[in-house]
Amino acid sequence: MKATETIKIFEEKKVRTVWDDVQEQWYVSVIDAIEILTGTERPRKYWSDLKKKLKAEGSQLSEKIGQLKMQAEDGKMRLTDVADTEQLFRLIQSIPSPKAEPFKLWLAKLASERLDEMSDPEQTIDRALKQYLALGYSENWINQRLKSIEIRKELTDEWKRLGIKEGQAFATLTDIITKTWSDRSTKEYKTLKGLKKENLRDNMTNTELILNMLAEASTKDISEAVNPQSFEESKKVAQQGGNVAKVARTELEAKTGKKIVTSQNAKHLLESKKQ
Repeated sequence: MKATETIKIFEEKKVRTVWDDVQEQWYVSVIDAIEILTGTERPRKYWSDLKKKLKAEGSQLSEKIGQLKMQAEDGKMRLTDVADTEQLFRLIQSIPSPKAEPFKLWLAKLASERLDEMSDPEQTIDRALKQYLALGYSENWINQRLKSIEIRKELTDEWKRLGIKEGQAFATLTDIITKTWSDRSTKEYKTLKGLKKENLRDNMTNTELILNMLAEASTKDISEAVNPQSFEESKKVAQQGGNVAKVARTELEAKTGKKIVTSQNAKHLLESKKQ
């Protein structure tokens, strides 16, 4: 299975999804779906109770639910219950919700859009642009965010070239880059902004995004230049790349007298835009 994890938006709520290139279908986080359908603040408890109820009724649906690694609230990749579209349709029948039908239509649209994107990759960028616009982000911020996605992809491609495996190794290198330029680990950075499972980059200001891009682009360029032969050497490269952005950050802070890394998150940014 060649899987690609991504975040999709349903009525301004983020849903963790994984696309399976072999099966050509989406797998969706059951917890995220339940949270949307029920509005509960304890979706894991709801899912646990629902599984017991389904089993008592003789349904084998919960037993067929698989697990894939997805990014958790703490930023780490953890095994998460996932369901394909057909399983989700059946699951929705067991959850009384006014959002059931809109969610079904959204799921059906996901599959259609993915096949369109495979034949025309530019549609992926177009849809990302529309999603961010729908959430209220400014076009200037969106342009920076889309560029940051491109730079991130170039960096992860470089890590793959070196034989570094996705998952914990990628998270470790990313954490080194982040901590070096911002003086905060990824977890500390998210805590500062009051985030849980939200994407950190989606909650950065323009300047934070630019510095993070500089750190990741520098790491990629240095890695290509020195060609590290081990994971330990790649960790040193990550620190060097992060330091390029740290120098820029400290100089900018000295010139402006303002801290670059702040508690501002997407909610604050969008509220200030409205005002």
